[in-house]
Amino acid sequence: MTVSGTMLAVRLDSAGDLLLTGPALRALAAGSDRLLLLTGPRARGVAGLLPGVDDVLVWHCPWIDPEPRQVARDEIETLVSRIAAYEVDRAVVFTSFHQSPLPTALLLRMAGVRHVAAISDDYPGALLDIRHRTGDDQHEVERALDLARAAGFELPAGDRGLLAVERPLPEPAGRPPEPYVVVHPGTSVPARGWFPDRWAALVDLLVASGRPVVVTGGADEVELTRQVTAPGAIDLGGRTTWAELAWVVAHADVVVVGNTGPAHLAAAVGTPVVSLFAPTVPARCWAPYGVPTILLGDQQAICRNSRVTRCPYPGHPCLASVVPEAVLRAVEQLCGVVQPGRPDPALQKADA
Repeated sequence: MTVSGTMLAVRLDSAGDLLLTGPALRALAAGSDRLLLLTGPRARGVAGLLPGVDDVLVWHCPWIDPEPRQVARDEIETLVSRIAAYEVDRAVVFTSFHQSPLPTALLLRMAGVRHVAAISDDYPGALLDIRHRTGDDQHEVERALDLARAAGFELPAGDRGLLAVERPLPEPAGRPPEPYVVVHPGTSVPARGWFPDRWAALVDLLVASGRPVVVTGGADEVELTRQVTAPGAIDLGGRTTWAELAWVVAHADVVVVGNTGPAHLAAAVGTPVVSLFAPTVPARCWAPYGVPTILLGDQQAICRNSRVTRCPYPGHPCLASVVPEAVLRAVEQLCGVVQPGRPDPALQKADA
């Protein structure tokens, strides 16, 4: 399918979610004259990195954002007017399995969008032209591509459907010496975080093993990165944009990170990942996509599939079993120091 005029893609949650939608956005872009992206403020930093996106609207959605503001009529009316100004004819609303696209579809109808596609279990009435249904066991990348396909859009020839960002990437100030391992201790959801003292012990182990370490984090994670950075490691906490972070991650041998946006950024630049994965959401749907990955953590823990944002279980059992020595061995395995055929009972991999 080829759409004349402006095509609208909607993904209103976090940076990681938007990165996972990237291949589907490229499918829409391949069949459109122009692709407009409507996204949330948490994804603002990566929106401009995605190939195929021509323009970006940013809006805080009170039924999607995890820290929602009150619904404000004037904000709704302003958004409807902004979308209407683009004279959008067709739109695809991307959501996770626990989100409804229908409130967003209503706003798109108010903005004059004539054709709207989304995945919805709920009866959409006149809000959707394509009500796609899918299972809950697809990876988020494949789920989004499945919706794009249902809307009539395919990836262009030669596009393998992997995550990607625009190149070249901007080099950050204070370029770290290569090769190095990136350690990203922060998570956007506290329930998915490992213990700060174990992150610090891991950095000590990596430095002692002769591996240069770069610790990364957002502006709100500066205290955490300072806490875990050992002598000999480089602390870039709060000192990079998303684009600069992509450069740092792209030049790393391995990234060690929880289930959070930079894990998917690593996948987008092709860097292997040691994922400290709390199973509050299933790894089969949310693990780093398309790159060599070792998942650590008890995937059968009590928090499994609970979607909790703050761990209510004493001792944080899903990640308590992960020790720094196991993470070091996983790093060495991905770097080729340890042969992948040699089993290690300390490495806990996700269930299939």
